[in-house]
Amino acid sequence: MNVEITFTVNGQTLSARVHPGTSLLDLLRDQGFTGTKQGCGVGECGACTVLVNQLPVDSCLFLAVWAQGKAVRTIEGEALGNVLSPVQEAYLDAGAVQCGFCTPGLIMNSTAFVEKHQGQTVSREDIRRGHAGNLCRCTGYTTIVDAVERCLKK
Repeated sequence: MNVEITFTVNGQTLSARVHPGTSLLDLLRDQGFTGTKQGCGVGECGACTVLVNQLPVDSCLFLAVWAQGKAVRTIEGEALGNVLSPVQEAYLDAGAVQCGFCTPGLIMNSTAFVEKHQGQTVSREDIRRGHAGNLCRCTGYTTIVDAVERCLKK
């Protein structure tokens, strides 16, 4: 038995009939939001991170039915046309992108972190702890922390 759900993705209304066990990740990718990556599938790597009502969630563990009535943000909604978001721009400036597989999830987590801590004094250790759920096998995290620090100083 499928369930009808309606929520917004990047400000646009999305309605779908889904099996109650469908993950938000699978629904998003089926709807063309392929910027959100499937990594481990068990909530360990953070490659599938999206924002639900401004909070970062592992969309592989978040059931699509839980998104009913909520606002979902994916990496596709961060840039406005050719203008990158402040976090995307900082990642580019800091050289925080390598293979790019984990980057969408990291950027979404960084976006939530920056929005939550804007105007506050935050240590590099706080930034590292705030990104503990996102794994990157390429960069070593230093440039990612640099990028978040740049955003918070603007």
